[in-house]
Amino acid sequence: MKPQLNYRHLHYFWITAQEGNFTRAAERLGVAVQTVSTQIGLLERSLGATLLSPQGRRLVPTETGRIALDYAGQIFQLGEQLRRSVEDSARDKPPRLAVGISDALPKLIAYRLLETVLALPEPARLVCEEGDFDDLVADLARHRLDVVLADRAATGSHLRVHSHPVGECEMALFGTPALAAQHGAGFPEGLGDAPLLLPTRDNALRDRLDHWFAARGLRPRIVCEFEDTALLMTFGRGGLGLFPAPALLAGEIATQYGAVPVGEMAEVREQFYAITAERRIRHPALEAMLARSPDRAIQPATSS
Repeated sequence: MKPQLNYRHLHYFWITAQEGNFTRAAERLGVAVQTVSTQIGLLERSLGATLLSPQGRRLVPTETGRIALDYAGQIFQLGEQLRRSVEDSARDKPPRLAVGISDALPKLIAYRLLETVLALPEPARLVCEEGDFDDLVADLARHRLDVVLADRAATGSHLRVHSHPVGECEMALFGTPALAAQHGAGFPEGLGDAPLLLPTRDNALRDRLDHWFAARGLRPRIVCEFEDTALLMTFGRGGLGLFPAPALLAGEIATQYGAVPVGEMAEVREQFYAITAERRIRHPALEAMLARSPDRAIQPATSS
């Protein structure tokens, strides 16, 4: 009879496959490099197959290793869900939902998307983390996050994640009342020398904005570029320039940033996505968010 699978050995393999070498895996696990190498060797012998092979300076899963990695991810993800559920139940806490929010996603949109979760009869306990898109998707693939909210889909990724459209809206230019009065007349012709605050060129929206200006023969003066939309709007509140934002957020932008619409850019639309990893059991709060139709997901909860 074959020996029972050793889950510690499997865990060491899972971490090593994520990190790409024994040294980083050992650092993450808090053990010696030799320990990691030895235990993965024992796992390979017990399964009768090589799971990792060198490719340049990295260790990559073999074809059999990819199969093992898929099962390992599901096993340890379920184990983490079990641990969290038992801890929450023991403390009489609602279930935890770990959400990654891309720094390029308007925070007011993130709030709209998560209103559904907060309005459930048994709401989840949200743990929100903001960061770089690629870093968040990597954490999602490692099951450190349950979902990533972003302004773009995860395309061309080797990671096993899925992008779900959860909303879309037209964009508008906003500015302080003084800037709006100065550059809003005859929109968009009055934008010729207007100061602009724009997202950086790696932002999914930037190409559409540049095309919109070019199609109208406009060459506005770009004052600053930002990766973080909240920082962009904060500079806009200071009157340093006009800035793009979802038109449907006009009320919140007026309240929080003292800015008013200068003009709508109907041809420029921004899409929003919820990115998830493959899981056998998906969080019920996440299911509720994904079940909401994209044309309603970013509307105020009171309008549903």
